[in-house]
Amino acid sequence: MSKKEKKNHHHESEDVSAHAIIKNDPQASSGGVLPSKLYNHELEALDLELIHLQQWAQKTGARIVVIFEGRDGAGKGGVIKRIAEPLNPRFCRIAALGVPTEKEDTQWYFQRYVAHLPAAGEIILFDRSWYNRAGVEHVMGFCTTAEYEAFLKDCPDFEALLIRSGIHLVKFWFSVSDEEQEKRFQERATDPLKQWKLSPMDIKARDLWVDYSRAKDRMFAATDTDLSPWYVVNADNKQKARLNCIRHFLSLIPYTRETFEPIALPKRHAPSEPYVRPPMSSQRLVPDYYG
Repeated sequence: MSKKEKKNHHHESEDVSAHAIIKNDPQASSGGVLPSKLYNHELEALDLELIHLQQWAQKTGARIVVIFEGRDGAGKGGVIKRIAEPLNPRFCRIAALGVPTEKEDTQWYFQRYVAHLPAAGEIILFDRSWYNRAGVEHVMGFCTTAEYEAFLKDCPDFEALLIRSGIHLVKFWFSVSDEEQEKRFQERATDPLKQWKLSPMDIKARDLWVDYSRAKDRMFAATDTDLSPWYVVNADNKQKARLNCIRHFLSLIPYTRETFEPIALPKRHAPSEPYVRPPMSSQRLVPDYYG
């Protein structure tokens, strides 16, 4: 790699510097809330890197899949939103599949997920994925033992096929302590703005912490491979989890940073006929509630 390429590559970016600042900040390094100025500065720097990544993907035709799995209440949704927020939604999509239909129940298990895989230049963020079978479906008894064992055997081959086809596949597991998860559940139970996040399935799973732990361990043993590894995000601190996850995601994709130049807008041409705008009083205006 040339000096110029190194300078433009994301690994050399001086903007993404949270780790250096956090290391020297007593409050941040002790696990407390990051100073808002630092947190917002790092998010802004990471947003720019995500835009570079998307530009590179569109330019090269790269296809990127990111899987987000983990404990209920671990903060997966917040990270997914933060990754998608600065990006062009035409080329970055969130795949959050619901309960399979009767037809889908009769299909090859991976089939409905294949339909959401990216085309050239696209980034797909899976808010939970085919790993439902190794987690909730297995623990809650929604699949048979034979289906579960078949998934653990077939999944590495399926992912190897995706990777051989040229897809960049990244898998994140969000880990949260029992105590922190319970704290977040209690917050959701009492906050009207968060109650929608607490489904009957989540409440039932709350009593099955050990069962989910065993299922996760078995899943990792079968699917944490050198070709398609799991990356575990310590999510007890949501701010750090977001920064660490996004930064690590960027480090795993071999994108290059483009130089952004201002867009020269052409001079607007005068209309061939004069236009008179209708008076605002003739339209149904939304009241200025905050004026």
